[in-house]
Formats: sequence, C-alpha cells, structure tokens
Amino acid sequence: MDIKLICSDSMGVRSMAMFVQTDIKIMIDPSASLGPYRYGLKPTVTEYKKLVEFKRKIQEFANASDIIIITHYHYDHYDPEENFYNGKKLLIKDGDKNINRSQKIRFNFFKEKIKDYEFADGKEFIFAHTKIKFSKPFHHGNEKSALGYVISVVIESKKKIIFTSDVEGPVVESVADFIISENPELVIIDGPPTYFLGYKFSQNDFERSYNNLKRIVKEIDKVVIDHHLLRDLKYRERLLDVYTLGNAITYAEYNNQEINMLEAHRKDLYKNGDKEYSGLEFLE
Repeated sequence: MDIKLICSDSMGVRSMAMFVQTDIKIMIDPSASLGPYRYGLKPTVTEYKKLVEFKRKIQEFANASDIIIITHYHYDHYDPEENFYNGKKLLIKDGDKNINRSQKIRFNFFKEKIKDYEFADGKEFIFAHTKIKFSKPFHHGNEKSALGYVISVVIESKKKIIFTSDVEGPVVESVADFIISENPELVIIDGPPTYFLGYKFSQNDFERSYNNLKRIVKEIDKVVIDHHLLRDLKYRERLLDVYTLGNAITYAEYNNQEINMLEAHRKDLYKNGDKEYSGLEFLE
C-alpha cells in the first residue's frame, strides 16, 4: 500500500487530500481552500500561490485515480468546479440523508455534473484485493453540530488505514470507538479546532476530543493529526499528553517536511511585507 498525503493545514492550505495505491488507485477528498479571514485579515499572495501549487498536485493525483471518495461537501474537501470526476468511480457522502441544508444545496448542484456515483454511508466495497469500508455518518463535531455529517473511510489491502475527516478530534466517543475497534496501522484524523476554543469550540468539547485522542494514540501505532488543529500555533501545547508517546505527526512530518502553517502565521506574513490576495477563488 502506497500512501501519499498530498496537502494539509500543516503544509499551508486547508485540506486533507490524500491518495492511496493498492491494486487500485484511490483519491480521498480532492480539494483545498484558504480561510477567507483569519485575525480579520484576508489571505496573502503567499497563501494563494501555495493553494495553486497544491490544486495542481490534487488534479494530477485525481486524474490518475480509479476511485474518488468524498467524505462531505465542504470546499476544502471537494471541488465542484473540477473536471476530473467523470470517468471515475465516485463513492460519496449521501446527499439526501444525514446532511445539513448548506451541504444539501451543494450536493444538488454537484450531482448535475457527475455520473458514476454511489452513496457510500455505512457500505463496504471490494475492488480486486482491496476492501473499502465506510462508517455510518458521524457528526461534524459534537452531537448538536449544525455543520452536518461526514463519513470515515477504512482501506484494507494487506495493511489497514483509516481516514476520518472533520470529526473535530474526535469529539464524539463513538468515533474513537470505531477507530480503535478497526485497529488500523495508521489513522489520519483532523484534530480539534482549538483555534476556536472558548468561541465556536467549547471547553467541554475540547476535553472530550483530548481524551479521545489520548485513547487513540495509545492503541494505534501511527496517528496523523492535522487540518483544524494545525490552525493553532499552540497546538502541541494544547495536546501535550497526545504527543508524549511520539507516534502522532502531521502531514508535513509524514512527508519529512518542515511544518508550514501559513494561515496560523497570517499576521506575521503581513508584518513581513506579504500582500493581500485580491481574488476570491477557492476560498472556503
């Protein structure tokens, strides 16, 4: 199993795009975006250039894929304007059930542009010697979240991995139970949005996420935590006990690269002379 973690917040863009090759080629959540505002500031030219760079890489991997998986309909996880979907087998989040209003609207637009798709929630598929299993819909955050639902992905072909997008930690204990019960060699997870702590992300939800992540890192050999968490400059301090075992890393570290948290450093980019990007393309 060959795993490519393409881009993420630790690499300068909002994304969790990844590619897996077994005896088939699988692309998961082929998109990236920028935070439209951070610290009251719009994205910089540096951020936009990084976005363009990774959009090109995503397109290359998506074009090479046999299967494209979409876990939910936020623009940092799918791009309705791209042209790489046709000719692929699409396994996607149910656009009719367990979905909030905004994602439902986005799906209805998207389905007019795609052809060979199947709702994947709670289903299992076999392609040659590769099994792809999907979780039931999980909350995008806590049980009262207005952000809708996401599906997690288990890929097994000699090795087993799990990809869980936007479960925010996970906050909900049943998501951690699912991950641990599957016993993968590797889990890729979005982590809690601690940059919203005390505002859109409560202390109680943070403590739940923290405890669930501590459970996961104790049971799983390698854990990649990225996305929401890497928008917080103090992310390691927030989750100190999670990093004690040394098996939790970011997309950047998985790729043996330096962490490049552009959004979290937006103030610094402006202070160092970076300019505001004036367009609005690809913004979340």
